[in-house]
This record gives sequence, structure tokens and C-alpha cells, in this order.
Amino acid sequence: MAPEATIFIVDDDDAVRDSLAMLTESAGFAAEGFASCADFLARAPYPPRACVLLDIHMPGMSGLELQAELTRRGIKLPVVVMTGQADVPLAVRAMKAGAVDFIEKPFSDEVLLDSLRHALTALSITTDDSAIALRLAALTPREHEVLVNMLAGNPNKVTAHRLGISPRTVEIHRARVMEKTQARSLSELVRMALAAGIEPG
Repeated sequence: MAPEATIFIVDDDDAVRDSLAMLTESAGFAAEGFASCADFLARAPYPPRACVLLDIHMPGMSGLELQAELTRRGIKLPVVVMTGQADVPLAVRAMKAGAVDFIEKPFSDEVLLDSLRHALTALSITTDDSAIALRLAALTPREHEVLVNMLAGNPNKVTAHRLGISPRTVEIHRARVMEKTQARSLSELVRMALAAGIEPG
């Protein structure tokens, strides 16, 4: 049976590339690994049905720089960015630059495969802008402040200090933000906020 699509894995860690290749191939994809962004760019042309799984921290050309170069060349491949837990601001920048999704390490096999399938089928956002606006409008002013801090990647303690509330109260507000927006993940929340023009604080 022909592969569902090709997943280009761009990561400088050999073990990570091999592991991700095995996982994606077991899910029915073809997989190609690249140790650098330059190697990936040299691979062109690309098949029509493909997705880039990109580590945001790369030696030489970074993941963000690769995104910019793909845009400059007019290469329209969906990009899923892999980030560390402290890299939310970078992930926000990547999504502003056109990344379909980001996933935080360590991630489960299911989260990764779901993200890739969504990227390939353009189903990562199934909610229209008006519905997103209504959900965000339901946030209280304090919850909106917490959302802005979430987009900036601020830990609860930092957010608590900035807003003059306790870290526990921040946790409660974060949970309410996720509940009211119906976001299933931080990356989905980021997509909603960016679509509504909300900037990190």
C-alpha cells in the first residue's frame, strides 16, 4: 500500500530522527530525516503531499529561519514545530510565520500523529473566527490577562507576580481559560488567540 504522505523530520539528534521515523512509518507515512535545515533545503523538490516536522532549535539555520526561507522560495509545506516546554514564545513566532501546529517535548505518540494528520488535512482549525471570538469574549478581564501571559510563556509564578495574585489563583484562571475557549491544547489556544489578534504580553 502506498504511504499516506511523506513526513520530513528535521532534527540534529540522530536518535530522535530515527525514533520519529520509526513511529511515523508505523502509522503509514513515508519518512525522511535531515540533520540540518540546509540538508532539507537541498532535498528539493518535494512531493505534493508532505509535512515538515521541525525542531525549532537547530545548529546553523534555525527552525524559524527555515520557515522564512521556505516562504521566500514559495514552498508551501505544512510545518509542525517541536519545542521545549520553555519555548512558548518561539512557538508563537513560528505559528505567526505559518506553522500549522507546535508540540511540546516530551510528547506522546498519539499527540504527534494527531498533529501530523491535522497538518496534512488542514483540519488543525475547525472553528470559524466568529466562534473563536465568542469564546474569547467570555473570558473575564483577569482571565484575559492570564491568557496574554500564557502566550508569552510566563510560568505561573511570574504571572502571579505581575498580576499581584497567588500562583494557585493563576492555575485556576488558566484552567478556566482552557475550559471557556474549549482549547484541547496550548497550541490550539495559541492558534485561537492569534486568529483573534491577541498578542503575548
